[in-house]
Amino acid sequence: MKTNEIRDKYLDFFKSKDHRVCESDVLVPKWDETVLFTPAGMNPFKDHFLGKVELEFTRATSSQKCLRTGDIENVGRTAYHHTFFEMLGNFSFGDYFKREAINWAWEFLTDKKWLAIPADRLTVTVFLDDDEAAEIWKKDIGLSLDRITRLDEHENFWPAGAPSNGPDGVCGPCSEIFFHPDGGEECEIWNLVFTQFNRTGDPPNNLEPLPSKNIDTGMGLERIASMLQGKTTNYHIDTLQPLVNSAAEVCGRKYEADGEDGRRIRRIADHVRACTMAIHENVYPDKQKENYVIRRLLRRAVLQGHEMGLRDPFLFQLVPSVVEVMAAPYPDLKSTVENVQKVIKKEELAFLSTLDDGLGRIEKIFSAMSSSGSKTVDGKEAFDLYQSKGIPAELFESLASEKGFKFDWDGYKTALDQHAKDSGAGQVGVMGDFGPIDDIKREVKSTSFVGYELVEAECVVAGLIDGDQRADSLSSSDQPQMIVLDQTPFYAESGGQVGDFGIIRSASGEFDVTDVQKNGDVFVHVGSVTKGSFAQGEKVTAVVDTDRRTGICRAHTATHILHHSLQQNLGSHAQQRGSKVVDDVLRFDFANDDPISDEQLAKIEQDTIKWIESGEAVKWETIGLEEARSQGAMMLFGEKYPDPVRMVSIGQFSKELCGGTHVSNSSVIDCFEIVSEDNISSGTRRIEAYTGAKAKDNQKQVLESVDQLGKLLGVAPPTIPATVKNLGQHVKDLKKQISSGKVAVAKDAAGKSGAGSELDYYGSRRVLRESARLLSCQQFDVVSRVEAMQAEVESLKKEITALDATEKVTADDLLGMAEEVSGIQVVVQHLPHSNPNLLRQLIDQVRKKTEPVALFLATTQGADKVILVAGISRGLVEKGFSAGDWVKEIAPMVGGGGGGKPDLAQAGGKQPENLKPALAAARDFMTKQLVS
Repeated sequence: MKTNEIRDKYLDFFKSKDHRVCESDVLVPKWDETVLFTPAGMNPFKDHFLGKVELEFTRATSSQKCLRTGDIENVGRTAYHHTFFEMLGNFSFGDYFKREAINWAWEFLTDKKWLAIPADRLTVTVFLDDDEAAEIWKKDIGLSLDRITRLDEHENFWPAGAPSNGPDGVCGPCSEIFFHPDGGEECEIWNLVFTQFNRTGDPPNNLEPLPSKNIDTGMGLERIASMLQGKTTNYHIDTLQPLVNSAAEVCGRKYEADGEDGRRIRRIADHVRACTMAIHENVYPDKQKENYVIRRLLRRAVLQGHEMGLRDPFLFQLVPSVVEVMAAPYPDLKSTVENVQKVIKKEELAFLSTLDDGLGRIEKIFSAMSSSGSKTVDGKEAFDLYQSKGIPAELFESLASEKGFKFDWDGYKTALDQHAKDSGAGQVGVMGDFGPIDDIKREVKSTSFVGYELVEAECVVAGLIDGDQRADSLSSSDQPQMIVLDQTPFYAESGGQVGDFGIIRSASGEFDVTDVQKNGDVFVHVGSVTKGSFAQGEKVTAVVDTDRRTGICRAHTATHILHHSLQQNLGSHAQQRGSKVVDDVLRFDFANDDPISDEQLAKIEQDTIKWIESGEAVKWETIGLEEARSQGAMMLFGEKYPDPVRMVSIGQFSKELCGGTHVSNSSVIDCFEIVSEDNISSGTRRIEAYTGAKAKDNQKQVLESVDQLGKLLGVAPPTIPATVKNLGQHVKDLKKQISSGKVAVAKDAAGKSGAGSELDYYGSRRVLRESARLLSCQQFDVVSRVEAMQAEVESLKKEITALDATEKVTADDLLGMAEEVSGIQVVVQHLPHSNPNLLRQLIDQVRKKTEPVALFLATTQGADKVILVAGISRGLVEKGFSAGDWVKEIAPMVGGGGGGKPDLAQAGGKQPENLKPALAAARDFMTKQLVS
């Protein structure tokens, strides 16, 4: 029986038992922070099991895409381990229980209409104390006692060992079904979990019966297919063998299952399948969380090829093979083949460029071990190398073995487990209680959102939270406060759109709403009581801030139009990867590897404006998911959509599934402007744009800034960037003159007089943005920066004038100011408006003219800067005198510090008012040194 047929039969069977057939959830469940990837079939139904949502159905079945990396070292080695796999499951939320679950499992496995497995090939296990399940297997199914094995809580309980070891929360016994092939080892094919207890505290008597019992089952699709197709490994079933063969062909190897290359080829096939499925859902290889897991898998696969002699990218060639075997259940894969290949190839090239360095580090480790006499590779060091260079432990172990070294697997696994614990990779998420919100959720189930039609509504208080505690009433408090209503016109933050602001009024009080968050299907109004009080069950009036809501609507509708424009100009791969919609401001992240040229960005903006100005009607309707798909609605890969869905249409050019609020006509957006475009991570770029009043204000500020710049610089607007560039160079030239001590008469920077004195708005914007780029500042900081530079030019010119006077002080002049102490010339002088270079030059000139000599020169720059430079001749240095000691002694008197070499030292300070006594102290210090 083919794998796709098994999946269809399973879903059809449970559909015949009145189960809702649910589409697979996404691989990365963004709504569940306890996991990086969906690890099991039950994960999408966690709130259903906990009774935290309004149940539209009490029976469900699915074939769920899963990804786990907890046993990654076994992938390719064993017959059954995978990273990506599909889990068949049927679930009951307070509906049927053990009897139905057991009978239906047996019927599906053995009935000729379904899988037709010979009954005598099947045995089962039950939990040690689960007499109920054992009795059903015996009486209903007719199994003899020798085919029913009782196992302890570590083997037949979920979570494993929960009664004794926890965690607290929902748990229950399991019953597993095993298949016994001819001449082979028994194989577990199905696990039935009976969640019937709530664990509270330590044993004994810590398992309280749940009022509503649930069923959660899981059967690995690849494993049951392997068993039905008579294969010794999952990798040889009809949906994986072609991929294994393709991997062998691309690697230039004959596939031999028992050889080391065979194991490598299986790992490649597994990892490239997992990565293709994830990248299709916009999980790109990168440094953080789920993106890091995909990078890790790709690099492991590259290494398998490297061990077989491959030195160029090859994994990307296998993407079409993955799509071919997986397209029947997941047809959307066909639409992203080229983009997935591009992403994988880019990551391969990046890793290959560092791989040889990683292998070189291993050789250094081996060399150090040989020198120290160590015989075992440190496991933590091996894991650190894996983290930094992506070198898998098995490769490290293989290379170590060739050198006669052992490998510290315990240390490696300890480091790996700690990393998995820290990152959350591979977790299966435990269901349980998480505070007052969850307590309210169990009572309220859901909040009815009436905000599409209303911005003011009469509501009832369904729950109150003061700080971190549930409350019966709320009054003014310094703690964060929250109100849950039975219905609300307030939009809760989701889909990138921020929550509404506004007021909730009671008979005696007002609550200022500053955020609205969605927890499951419950809307939580966050804010504070500003007047009076609120009570549980009280009738209130909820009023949305309509001005802010309108600005948000403008930005959200503009986001949809921008998305369409990006895809039209860049390609269908430019899909949304994230967004933020606030009052007349939008931030849009999208997939694109290459920078966007100025010409492309201008065209994207112009097209967006064109569709806004076209005055297209914006409509929304709730329709079935399949109908929305047939109408061409844009569906983002990796997003989870309900069924039915809300589809937002803008004219005939844009259809997106969206739960946000929008304007009624595109012309209401009024004004649109892209203000920035940048790269934010590998393969992801970000556009920020303004709409409505914010865009108009921005445009006004641009024109005013350019006008100010033209007047400041005295040039026509088209030549502002060139003049700014010249001004910047002029500042550098002046500073260079001062630094070198070669001062000259300063000339003003010349601005080019450009043709024409007027620019349209977009020309003005280009001028301002180019000027901002030249000055490395924000565009609206350009005017202040130019003013500062002009002021700096005047200051530098004054400094040059002062330096010109200082330059007239010669070495002979300084020697004429010297005092003789014990036959040594000592010069201590203040040279106003000088600089360190000039002071050092004078010291060198004096030392060349006479010896022995000691000089301590000072200057001031501005109102709060002092510079001290000391120098002594070679003969004094040889006698133990030090310019560095001289400066260190005096610098604190002018509020500074410094030092240097024995022959030359420098210090700075911030108290010019103390310079006179400091110079007197400098003279006394050296005098005492010389006469002692």
